[in-house]
Amino acid sequence: MSRNAETLIRADGVSVRLGGNAVLEGVDLAIRPGEIVTVVGPNGSGKSTLLRVLIGAVFPTHGSVERGGGLRIGYVPQKLHIDPTLPLTVRRFLNLPRRHRADEIRDSLERAGLQAYADASMSDLSGGQFQRALMARALIDKPNLLMLDEASQGLDQTGTADFYRQVEEIRDTLGCAVLMVSHDLHVVMRAADRVICLNHSICCQGHPEAVTAAPEYRALFGTDADEALALFRHDPHKHPHEHPDGNECHAQGHEKKSADA
Repeated sequence: MSRNAETLIRADGVSVRLGGNAVLEGVDLAIRPGEIVTVVGPNGSGKSTLLRVLIGAVFPTHGSVERGGGLRIGYVPQKLHIDPTLPLTVRRFLNLPRRHRADEIRDSLERAGLQAYADASMSDLSGGQFQRALMARALIDKPNLLMLDEASQGLDQTGTADFYRQVEEIRDTLGCAVLMVSHDLHVVMRAADRVICLNHSICCQGHPEAVTAAPEYRALFGTDADEALALFRHDPHKHPHEHPDGNECHAQGHEKKSADA
């Protein structure tokens, strides 16, 4: 992977062992400004661990992570539990751990599509509204890299589609890069500029159509890959994406393990 002065964040040869199990092995990746990159893979393949390594919550056993100067990361976790007895409004939630100006709160809620709920209790929000509150909190400091870990989990098909349309709008308005983990293969095909298929190591990556044609990808997802590709090819709203890495799937050897991540 060639170095690029505009790279926001880079992992070089990152390996992680947790509880004696190899969760990540020799992972190389770079995220550049403005691109949407989706990480897919089976349960326990290391996807969430990879995001936690990139934000600095988990330290690699081997390898390194290089963050560009001035990098601001907004992170939406897979799930967050808030005690329902806690009197916490959306506005107060956005002011944790530090207070923000009223206009910053207003702008972040608007970008997340939750502008009418500033004074609502977090415990009263629906699943979709709760995820948008998490999104608003991730956006409040105007990140140049937004990370989403299964952020649409628990949403229905319509809610998931709306959520990821919002992600594309956020990328377009803020100019930020997006790195997201998703199990929704149709969303992967529609929203991503680049797809990374992870099974402890990166087994293939590239443009969505190149990746879904790769034998490594089909071995992991089977007929789901064919269905996602068919939906993508017949989606009238899809648009071609360009990426400096080119339309190529780069296969790397991998060994499937039983570690959870």
